[in-house]
Amino acid sequence: MTDLTEGPYAGKRIVITGGSTGFGLATARLLTDGGARVLLTGRNKEALDAARVTLGERVVAVRSDAGLIDDIDALAARVREELGTIDGLFANAGVNSFAPVADTTPEQFDDVFAINTRGPYFTVQRLAPLLAPGSGVVLTTSVAATLGLPTLSAYAASKAAVRAMARGLARELLPNAVRVNAISPGPIDSGILAKSMPAEAAEQTKTAMAADNPMRRMGTVDEIAKAVAFLMFDATYTTGAELVVDGGGSQL
Repeated sequence: MTDLTEGPYAGKRIVITGGSTGFGLATARLLTDGGARVLLTGRNKEALDAARVTLGERVVAVRSDAGLIDDIDALAARVREELGTIDGLFANAGVNSFAPVADTTPEQFDDVFAINTRGPYFTVQRLAPLLAPGSGVVLTTSVAATLGLPTLSAYAASKAAVRAMARGLARELLPNAVRVNAISPGPIDSGILAKSMPAEAAEQTKTAMAADNPMRRMGTVDEIAKAVAFLMFDATYTTGAELVVDGGGSQL
């Protein structure tokens, strides 16, 4: 790893929710390799412990549920204690919800909105006082919010709300010199399919997604991480925008 005093993100202090796996972990790796100090969260203790081992001393791993306001409040206190002010926030924690509309229960609907929509909103609210001038916030939306995919109506609605949220938060935080943007992933091989369905079904789904994509492949978590880092630090004249990373699937 690069020395802490070197690298493009040397001295930066970052918070990543949902950072123990997938997009969040890949982004944490990119930033810590570049010299940043990262506080990441997750709900699964084993995944958090593995992330801590993988990323080393530059990371602080905190067990936290993005759907619980008490946990968000505790996270804000921990961030203040560990990092003080921060230079970037990737509000990435989220869940999938695969169910036809006929089978979706009120409990499933409330759960996906609590984590995917309420979670990032109040995470930004609670951490806003700690965001240094010039810092960048990145939210995670999804191309599912624009494509009308079957069995994903509740999930897509939760992510469409995040897209609208990015615009409103961007406008409100402008006086603080804080930018807010969103990353909109398409079919990414993040490992989440294997966790949400049987292995054979997951492989079949991945094959179908790749075949249906203009680039004839799924994206990687590292490609998402690079896009997040761009929005967080390099896109200094961009706020309220959504960067689509989907191999052209929602555009072509």
